[in-house]
Amino acid sequence: MSDVEAAAKLIRDGELVALPTETVYGLAANALNADAVLRIFEVKARPTFDPLIVHGASREALEAYVATFPEWARQLADRFWPGPLTLILPKKPIIPDSVTSGLDTVAVRVPRHAMTLGLLEELGLPLAAPSANPFGYISPTTP
Repeated sequence: MSDVEAAAKLIRDGELVALPTETVYGLAANALNADAVLRIFEVKARPTFDPLIVHGASREALEAYVATFPEWARQLADRFWPGPLTLILPKKPIIPDSVTSGLDTVAVRVPRHAMTLGLLEELGLPLAAPSANPFGYISPTTP
């Protein structure tokens, strides 16, 4: 079993995994699993009023989770994704309130890291993934 397959199994089982992005390492859970998302807050000692970013494999994949994807946002996404651009857009009800801290919007991005993109493609699910550090500490850039 590859690392990506092992991580996908853990995510599907409601567990958390650490993963790289082009900027920092993240702590990821299935963004559609409210219990798994709450586990991120527990592990990081992160206040639940601080929303999480949802990562997807592509703009098209993320369109399933946002209510609207305006033309200006499409242009930015097509120009800068995959990469370290986060867009805040109106969410669909399928995204748990625990991800967005009860807000009507969701932060979305497509990371530019081959392994993480492979995981997202393997899963076919969005990942809620803030940085993998305890809340208030410097974000990790190495394993």
